[in-house]
Amino acid sequence: MLVARERFVASGRLRIWTERVGDPGLPAVLMVMGSAAQGVSCPDALVERLVERGVQVIRFDHRDTGRSSVVDFEAQPYAISDMARDCLAVLDGYGLESAHVAGASLGGMLAQWLAVHAPDRVRSLTVMSSSPMGHDPSAAWARARAGEPADPADLPPPSPEFLAHVDSGLPPGVESDVALFRVFNGPVRPFDEAAARAMLELALSRAADPAAAANHHRAVWRDDPSLLAPLSSITAPASIVHGDQDPVYPLGHGEALAAAIPGAELHVVPGMGHVLTAPGLPAEVADLIRL
Repeated sequence: MLVARERFVASGRLRIWTERVGDPGLPAVLMVMGSAAQGVSCPDALVERLVERGVQVIRFDHRDTGRSSVVDFEAQPYAISDMARDCLAVLDGYGLESAHVAGASLGGMLAQWLAVHAPDRVRSLTVMSSSPMGHDPSAAWARARAGEPADPADLPPPSPEFLAHVDSGLPPGVESDVALFRVFNGPVRPFDEAAARAMLELALSRAADPAAAANHHRAVWRDDPSLLAPLSSITAPASIVHGDQDPVYPLGHGEALAAAIPGAELHVVPGMGHVLTAPGLPAEVADLIRL
């Protein structure tokens, strides 16, 4: 059985909850999860498979999630680049000069930021279920909601099922989150509802302020010129892992990322949606993380 060791690290005035699994003497994989997602949303099966591959794994709670510090966004608004600097603080807290960085969804954008702006800290880059950082999807989303034809310049909009859930007005809570994860899972692979529910209940139980996670959405929409830096400047070996059933960022987003990053390898996972809630999928994706 793997032993996990928890630690808080400092990112400026913030305390970031972290957990390390595996031999501290081995190369590290930093797992960066998505918007409003705690470190515990990274499946144990994925962590265990990575450790079997010969690395240590560090996962953590973003600011405003889980056991990490809650921020008064009105008084101290932050942007994606600030969340990316929290990732660097995690590496610093463990005394790591560099790590393999794997990010999912918003975490994939943070991983891109690190590869562009802190290249010496990124041994390899894996971007999962994400989109090019700096890409503004608002126009495409608006056209999709209005039933208007897509602009040929747009990356594909989310699925109608995802937009319908976002617009449904369901009250916050575990049941709403389970319904969202069912949409995230996609229609092809089985949805492990029991595992998703257990993770979501755990996340709710350990959140200092469950409502604070909504600040990530506000951060995404803040002006952040650093996001406009070209992905062509990335020098780390890169892999793009994307499901062909992703309801949030359809496959065109992963294809655009692979085209923008020099030498990036695109791995299309059949039947995969936006999350790892299908049986066997966490270990399958773990084998695609670039080491």
